[in-house]
Amino acid sequence: MKKALILIPLLFILFCSCDTLNQVAQTTIQQYGKPTNLEINNGLKQALELGTNKSSDQLSSINGFFGNAAVKILFPPEAQKVEKTLRSIGLSKLADNVILSLNRAAEDAAGKAKPIFVNAIKQMTLTDVTNILLGNQDAATQYFKRTTTAQLAASFKPVIQNSLNKVGATKYYTDAANAYNKVPFVSKVNPDITDYVTQKAIDGLFVEIAQEELNIRQNLGARTTPLLQKVFSYYDKNKR
Repeated sequence: MKKALILIPLLFILFCSCDTLNQVAQTTIQQYGKPTNLEINNGLKQALELGTNKSSDQLSSINGFFGNAAVKILFPPEAQKVEKTLRSIGLSKLADNVILSLNRAAEDAAGKAKPIFVNAIKQMTLTDVTNILLGNQDAATQYFKRTTTAQLAASFKPVIQNSLNKVGATKYYTDAANAYNKVPFVSKVNPDITDYVTQKAIDGLFVEIAQEELNIRQNLGARTTPLLQKVFSYYDKNKR
């Protein structure tokens, strides 16, 4: 009974929100008319460039990764036993240094993603744009995953390696792994951390991009130009 009472107002809010979006969509379309193919193309690309730039900027700032629980980089799963052992033998500071350094390296590299996303946006066809606009709420994020992951990995890896060296992450993790490997009767772990941080940095970007995509699809305040309002009102009216 209590669950039902909680669910009712939540459903009311959801339906009201949908009604509001539909009402605004109807009004906007009446005011500006149906967007042309060119406007849909330009509007969506404008939204995607704003969203990817914002995601990159947020993650490349100090604590962009370290202060964000959704993307914070921890010890690799296979090395969490390393962290546990280090902390149990009085080396918590070393473990903390590893985690901070991995995140600082990812923050240092995140800004390098901008030109890759800009290029992917430029390569979009009108079919891509329409499918993204009227597709699932993460359609743009999935498009970027398909078209940029390989290039991001190739471009990020050397940057991540340099960043790891610059902030001392390689040394900290190597020290941590070597300290762990000296503990009697433990299985040895690989002290190379570059590939892991590269992949986690890419994953973090897509988490942020998905949030930005959802924001502009659901939040009227995120549509900051008349073109965005016109195009996404068309989305609100025609979404599946």
